Amino acid sequence: MTLEDFDDPSSLIYGIGNVGRQDDGLGWALIDWLEAESLCPKAEIQRHYQLHLEDADLISRKRRVLFIDATKDASVESFTLERAEPKMDFSFTSHAISIPSIMATCQQCFQRLPEVYVLAIRGYEWELKMGLTQRARQNLDDATAYLAMRRSVESREFS
Repeated sequence: MTLEDFDDPSSLIYGIGNVGRQDDGLGWALIDWLEAESLCPKAEIQRHYQLHLEDADLISRKRRVLFIDATKDASVESFTLERAEPKMDFSFTSHAISIPSIMATCQQCFQRLPEVYVLAIRGYEWELKMGLTQRARQNLDDATAYLAMRRSVESREFS
C-alpha cells in the first residue's frame, strides 16, 4: 500500500482525533501533512472527532479507505499500518464505535466492503491541551517519513 493507491476520487482518507486533547490530534496532524505536501489531492479527505454509525454508509461508496488515528496501545512503538477486517462488536452501542464494527455494518447493510487500512500512531498524553507531545510528534514524523519513502521508492520502480 502506498499513498498513490489513495489518490483517486474513489478513495477516502479519514483522520480521527481532537487537536484540543494533545496526542489525540495525531490523525488530524497527518491529514495536515498530506494537505501541506499536496498528496492525494483526488481523494476525499475528512476529519472527525470520532467514528459514527453513519460512516458505514460513507465507506460503502468508496473503493479504498485509510483511517488515521492515535493509539494508546503500548505494544505500538511508533506507528502501525495494517489492513483492517470487519468484526461486529458492541462498540456500536457506545460513543466510540470501532473501525471493524463500521466495516461489518457496511458489509451487512450495503453488501459492500472497501479495502480498509488503519494507520495507528502512538500517542502518550490526552489532556485538554493544544499540541502534540514531543514523543508523539516524533512518531508522526516516523509515519510521514515511512509514507514519503514508500512513495519515492514506488515512483522510482515504475518510472
